[in-house]
Amino acid sequence: MRKIERIMVAVDLSDYSLPSVQYAMQLAQALGAEIILVNVYNQRDISAIRTATDAYYDPGFFDKVVEENKTFRRNQLDNLAEHAGAQDLVKRKLVRIGVPHQELIAAIEEEKADMLVMGTKGRSNLADTIVGSVARKMVHSSPVPLVTLPPGSVG
Repeated sequence: MRKIERIMVAVDLSDYSLPSVQYAMQLAQALGAEIILVNVYNQRDISAIRTATDAYYDPGFFDKVVEENKTFRRNQLDNLAEHAGAQDLVKRKLVRIGVPHQELIAAIEEEKADMLVMGTKGRSNLADTIVGSVARKMVHSSPVPLVTLPPGSVG
């Protein structure tokens, strides 16, 4: 069995993110591993912002909105690490842009993560009903062991 040295935690910045980080922190402490936090800025959202801004604002406005949102997300990752008490274990914080499950797989491979921790419920019940959740897609495609946390399982 492969030693677990890097635990990636996928967070969508919803209320379910903190329990995921707390659980990963417990695992990391027990295994002597480090944590990598990753948030994916969904390409679908970026496309919607572009559509909404292109007609009314100059082209630079879109880039400014995206950069501000990425900065906000990085700050939220800092806050999550702090609130979980995991600052010493969190070695990297990533904000990626793209299709969430595809970006998570790419991040796992690039960061050489040994495990992925994520919640099974996030921002939208409607999205889960229509297109399936990111967690469900990761269950079928994760290249590393995946720990999924249902709502209320940590606390």
